Amino acid sequence: MTEKTKTLRSDPILSRRSFDETESRIAFASHPVHAMMVAFPISAAFGTFGADLLYWATGDVFWARAALWAIGSGFIFGVLAGMVGTVELLAVPGIRVRAASWTHFILAMTLLSVLGGNWGLRLGDPVGAILPYGVMLSALCVLMTGLTGWHGGKLVFDYQIGTQRGSDQD
Repeated sequence: MTEKTKTLRSDPILSRRSFDETESRIAFASHPVHAMMVAFPISAAFGTFGADLLYWATGDVFWARAALWAIGSGFIFGVLAGMVGTVELLAVPGIRVRAASWTHFILAMTLLSVLGGNWGLRLGDPVGAILPYGVMLSALCVLMTGLTGWHGGKLVFDYQIGTQRGSDQD
């Protein structure tokens, strides 16, 4: 018996037949929709932080309005991407069985909460909300976006989650 066979027999996760079922169920022309959608909230989170810093540096109210729109669109697109990602998590057995998938999910839901809180803070007074709490929340959003994205990238690059399997990859 090879070492790999011993590992497969001893590890209840690796021994599941569904472990290698990682192909996306929500795809457009074989491209996972979740992977396409996350670009919008990622760029909006970074854009909000940039607009906050530019408001802080210039005092121009334009940047406060830009940050309000960026964080609002980031939250809305993040919720949409999160819904697609949640369906993928629950529908694809090879995704659902991995602990890294759940880590990514929990981080993403926490990030959505911070994005929503940041947007809610700004709705009443976009200018007054930036300093100090808005810029701090934006910085937290950027850090959490990086951490969440790192875990998402790990799923794609290390485990080929959401990628289409070729016949030679059995």
